[in-house]
Amino acid sequence: MKFPGLLAFLCLSAAWAQTPAAPGIPDLPDSTVIATFEDGGTFTMAEFKRVFAFMPLEQQRAVMNDRRAFLQQWAFLRKLSRMAEAGKLDQQSPTKEALEYNRTQIMSQAQLDRTLQGIEVEPAEIVKYYDINKDKYRQVHVRAIYIAFGGKKLPEEDARAKAAKLAEQARGGADFVKLVKENSDDETSKAKDGDFATLHPADNIPDAVRNAVFALKQKGDISDPVRQPNGFYIFRADEVSVAPLSQIRDQIFTEIKQKHFGEWLEKSNRETKVEFTTPSFLLNIPPQGGK
Repeated sequence: MKFPGLLAFLCLSAAWAQTPAAPGIPDLPDSTVIATFEDGGTFTMAEFKRVFAFMPLEQQRAVMNDRRAFLQQWAFLRKLSRMAEAGKLDQQSPTKEALEYNRTQIMSQAQLDRTLQGIEVEPAEIVKYYDINKDKYRQVHVRAIYIAFGGKKLPEEDARAKAAKLAEQARGGADFVKLVKENSDDETSKAKDGDFATLHPADNIPDAVRNAVFALKQKGDISDPVRQPNGFYIFRADEVSVAPLSQIRDQIFTEIKQKHFGEWLEKSNRETKVEFTTPSFLLNIPPQGGK
């Protein structure tokens, strides 16, 4: 059984661990005191960076645009917080429960982050994973002919028939580049003799294109026409290969690390015991007035 909430935690942890570089932070030593508060407390550059890292990007930009206003606001929030502590609001509802809930969330994420960062991946494991999953790292360099339909172009059925005939001619040994120059409606690839792209299984491309391209097993293979919203593509494999390990080692390292983390996450959740002592709590009771 999968647990969406746990996977959401994973995403939160990953985001925490990979906080993007903050835009425009002043280049000052971490020990630099950037503000002194009315109670004598200080705010250093290091403390600012830690607070800043957790802000949404838009808020970060606002802070950088008016740092004086931020420090004034932070001083005020700090003052309000100390007033709340003096009034023991942290021991009263609903503040007590809100603090407990948020502390549980933050500490849980901290543990997830520590676990993720602590997972080790041995070089031999990367090599083994690569050898087992080479199909994931296939790459096919293709040329393409594009036959458009609609508007001032051919009707769709005529375009389909033309594309099918061109695919048949290409399979029969016709010069593919010549077919491109004489027929393709894709001016960009046509100017490059049909040169289209080197595609990988994980690329963000339409499923129909992915399926057609990765059905090409060797150089010279020709695809059936692939329908797209405004036309049909015919692809020819110019090169079929596997990305070298040196090129994708970091990608595989991350995949293995995430795989181990997911396994740990599921195992830890599975081993977490809870006794449901009040069965009636688990029943879905419709609200009053509901059907």
